Amino acid sequence: MADIDAIFKAYDVRGLAPKELDAELSRNIGAAFARFVADTEGADVIVVGHDMRPEGPEYSGAFAEGAMSQGVDVVFLGLVSTDMIYFASGRLDLPGAVFTASHNPAGYQGIKMCRKGAGPLGGDSGLGEIKEMARTLLDPAGERGTLTERNMLDEFADHVLSFVDVSALTPLRVVADTANGMGGLVVPAIFARLPFDLEIMYAELDGTFPNHPADPIQEENLVDLKRRVLEVGADVGLAFDGDADRVFLVDADAEGVSGSLTTAMVAKQVLEREPGATVIHNLICSKVVPELVTEMGGTPVRTRVGHSFIKEVMKDTGAAFGGEHSGHYYFRDNYRADSGLITAVVVLAAMCEANSSLSDLVTPLRRYEASGEINTRVADTATVIETVSAAYADFTQDRLDGLTVDAGDWWFNLRASNTEPLLRLNLEAANADEVASRVAQVQSHMG
Repeated sequence: MADIDAIFKAYDVRGLAPKELDAELSRNIGAAFARFVADTEGADVIVVGHDMRPEGPEYSGAFAEGAMSQGVDVVFLGLVSTDMIYFASGRLDLPGAVFTASHNPAGYQGIKMCRKGAGPLGGDSGLGEIKEMARTLLDPAGERGTLTERNMLDEFADHVLSFVDVSALTPLRVVADTANGMGGLVVPAIFARLPFDLEIMYAELDGTFPNHPADPIQEENLVDLKRRVLEVGADVGLAFDGDADRVFLVDADAEGVSGSLTTAMVAKQVLEREPGATVIHNLICSKVVPELVTEMGGTPVRTRVGHSFIKEVMKDTGAAFGGEHSGHYYFRDNYRADSGLITAVVVLAAMCEANSSLSDLVTPLRRYEASGEINTRVADTATVIETVSAAYADFTQDRLDGLTVDAGDWWFNLRASNTEPLLRLNLEAANADEVASRVAQVQSHMG
């Protein structure tokens, strides 16, 4: 059997196929997942799908076989984006699983799982138990489950478009780079109903990613989209990751819009429609997010990084929206799950409503400069964090997630990687020169 310890991560399952994740282990995980949701939620049906990676049909089929061996029925959705699985889980009130390695390069495969109603399932909320059960083949249940195929793409499109007033939209020219990922399936299904001139780059579903990696947070993977936006005079560019649950924006001048600024922009739209709403932001988001939410009369709530934490806090607070710097955007009315497509249509609707360019909407939010994530390999992450903490003892600090130091007109967060001996530094200040100076200063204390 492949290496189970190597592939169970903080929020999902991810590894090289078939070296670390193969069909046999997929079957065991399917059996363990079915047993877990049956025991904890009384679930006797689950939804399963896969992305465009080559192993998807085989591995998801094996997972379904494992689930059925435990007497659990499977609704098999075939090719899906991750936000489609969340939608199906929420709409049908069933636990779900999708085979995807998201933005990882070709050669990787993985599984994202959720509880009923798209509820989070991570390291602290069931993933560990599933891992232990999957180590050995579970005995079959007395009665085998059944498999039913279902296509929910049209229902998903209806749901995405329910977040905007389609009749109020006006023509825009849009370029979407789906990077040979699942956006090639879901983006056309949504935009076919909208009055936009859409061009899709790299629409073919191809898990070998022949054009560029499906990881839009990396600037080099936006080069083609930015070039095309300028070539055709597009109003906006959309860059989706491999499983299409994240989106990054590019304006008409080919300038990228960060996840923080997109969070602020969408939060503004949410608060205009729901005054006083609570908005979640992770602690790496720009200060502009809580500032804007407060200015509009909303309640900002700061959380740790990671979807399972954000979804739990959204549930506890009733928050209408949540955003992360990494391009994940969560909506209460999307079963508190994240969706790149919903975010894209909300932003496009905001442009139409204001009769403004994307740049016009974003410029008032560009109050600070950010370093982006800077990774540094260190021998002992805990010791280095304590050293840095001592160096900034005169400033406000917290340990919500790693070390955050707030010096008033600049701040930084230093977090250890879950999987490598790396420290991740994110810093924000008033301008680029100040960012460079402060980054150098913090790094000088890291050895």
